[in-house]
Amino acid sequence: MTVIYGHRGAKGEAPENTLASFQRCLEHGVKRCELDLHLSSDGELMVIHDPTLKHTTGRRGKVSQHSAAELMSYDARQGGPGWKQPCPIPRLEELFQHCDFDHWQLEVKSASRVKAACMALAIRELVERYGLLDKVTVTSSSRVVLRALERLTPDLSRGLVAEYAWLDPLKVAKHYGCDLLALNWTLCTPERLQKAQRQGLHVSVWTVNEPALMRRLADFGVDSVITDFPGLAAQTLKS
Repeated sequence: MTVIYGHRGAKGEAPENTLASFQRCLEHGVKRCELDLHLSSDGELMVIHDPTLKHTTGRRGKVSQHSAAELMSYDARQGGPGWKQPCPIPRLEELFQHCDFDHWQLEVKSASRVKAACMALAIRELVERYGLLDKVTVTSSSRVVLRALERLTPDLSRGLVAEYAWLDPLKVAKHYGCDLLALNWTLCTPERLQKAQRQGLHVSVWTVNEPALMRRLADFGVDSVITDFPGLAAQTLKS
């Protein structure tokens, strides 16, 4: 049975990585989500894809140069589908408080060793405080981040994000003790999928927005698809 993850909430239907987007995902009965994290200047985990503010807020500067309070006052509606109300950049804690997901994929982008360590520990502390240890997998394409997670938070589930095949994703996932492989759909051959599943990996394929592709990947036997349109995916895979 292929399950569905809402990509940055419901990125195709609401402003990405905002509370509105995650609530829209839940309205479709999709109880799993994927999101991206960066640290504010005062060490809060903020839900935003890029290290800079330009794409969703139109503002200059890096996420890491602004406090959580400042970031939460910025409207992150730009570049997405039209939306009437302002949508602030949320703190991860806010989503944990307001959204009842069965599972969360929390992606950490590349980071320095110091920042990777800070993020790993901040995620661990928050996840533990909300009793979500068995509901969270922290994912990254960065070896620095995966190494920090393995060393500092060994009880947190880890996942490798693989966009290109030039490094054997299965070898890398095994090396860092991952139990999830977030695989670019173009890399998902039946052979690689079966090999990964034999290795004990949950294979989550992204970003899958076309009904025909959703069905094809489900027929392959992928464990989950990550999609901008969780409502469409729920209809497609139900039928």
